[in-house]
Amino acid sequence: MVEANNYQMAIDLLCCHLGITEDEAKQQLGIEEELKKQEQVIDTQYSLLGLTSEK
Repeated sequence: MVEANNYQMAIDLLCCHLGITEDEAKQQLGIEEELKKQEQVIDTQYSLLGLTSEK
């Protein structure tokens, strides 16, 4: 999620000035897929360590 923080100002500007959603802004910036991949890696690491929040 570090990448999302790095892009947050750009995301906010796009949302505000273009009137688009946060997901659309991420897609415009080309970071949507990258963030999904990072989340999947983190989920996999947690699963391997047995730290999932799933019950």
